[in-house]
Amino acid sequence: MADPVYIKIVEDIKKKVNSAELKPGDTVPPETALCKEYGVSRMTVRKGLAILASEGYIYSVPGKGSYVQKPEVNKYTLHYDEMNNPINSVDNARLLEVSIIMPDEKLADELQTTRNKHVIMIRRLFYTEGSPVAYDVKYLLYSKGIPIVEKEIEQATFQEMVSNSMPIFALKKRISISAQIPNKEIKRYLNIYDDLALLVVEQKLYNNENKPIGIGITSYRGDYIKLQGSSD
Repeated sequence: MADPVYIKIVEDIKKKVNSAELKPGDTVPPETALCKEYGVSRMTVRKGLAILASEGYIYSVPGKGSYVQKPEVNKYTLHYDEMNNPINSVDNARLLEVSIIMPDEKLADELQTTRNKHVIMIRRLFYTEGSPVAYDVKYLLYSKGIPIVEKEIEQATFQEMVSNSMPIFALKKRISISAQIPNKEIKRYLNIYDDLALLVVEQKLYNNENKPIGIGITSYRGDYIKLQGSSD
């Protein structure tokens, strides 16, 4: 089955941009010209232009037309999953603790809650080929309507942990990455006997009102993990 015509419009314009036939700032042929060239309706042309805009190839100026977008050459997409990533995969997880705690001042501030509100703390240890490679802690705002199912939590990603309370697509996520020297407890769990640095990834999840609902901190042995980004 042939691709829809709007896909051909998308691919043709992409080809012109990628070959520098159309350069950043150049005007994309107007809708009327594209309608005539491809023998389609204005609605079909607009569908193709909308795809190009969503992929960052063009932008529109009301009343003037569409223009080739200047590419963001320093922009990379980082794909992160605490259980699986491009270099290292967790093949087993052990649940260390699930408890309801009262947050300290720092945690309460980060979760935008008060110190007398309960927080669920989940601690896990991740393994690769039998060796402990990461120490994982999650903090979730407590809600009586969210059951804690330990078997599900043991192997779940952070987003999956909160999927019962809200759709995953509605989540907003922020991530920060740093290098840290582990404390004695983490050294013990990860079998570290020297000053090996950790790659620490902190995730924050927000609801659609931009209010935090959870914080996750995963500390990886520096000799077991790398993160990769792509400009694709």
